[in-house]
Amino acid sequence: MGMSEGLELHQRRLPHWRLTGATYLVTWSLAPQVVSLNEAERNIVSSALRFFHLHRYHLWGYVVMDDHVHSVLTPFSKYPLSKTIHSWKSYTANKVNQNRGRTGRLWQVEYHDRIIRDGNDFREKMQYVLTNPERRWPGTKEYNWVGWTKDEFSYQ
Repeated sequence: MGMSEGLELHQRRLPHWRLTGATYLVTWSLAPQVVSLNEAERNIVSSALRFFHLHRYHLWGYVVMDDHVHSVLTPFSKYPLSKTIHSWKSYTANKVNQNRGRTGRLWQVEYHDRIIRDGNDFREKMQYVLTNPERRWPGTKEYNWVGWTKDEFSYQ
């Protein structure tokens, strides 16, 4: 199959390329003026990311920082990436806002996604995700809101 077969472009404010069977690096951030996520709220987000692993997507790795989230995943064909991200953001916004006793936007409307091109790109993006806390807070040895599956990645 050629690269252009199955490739779609969707645009809101940012372009979103979709390729059947692709693996993506996805990043989204808190809305402006929203207070950073505390530990309990990062637990909510981490749990939401893992909840449908192997049911709607393969979640290869993730990190929930205090103000943004990175994930590497391969959506299953019946569950488009946009619906998965909407589900994550909607569910976690409701839970975090409930935790805070507030209403309103928690996450920025847009998110960044990038198709992972090959095995080298996959390893680079996974390294980026998994070392995000150490880059942000040098000296960090353990971080509870980072995870990955031990499955071997085979890039088609």
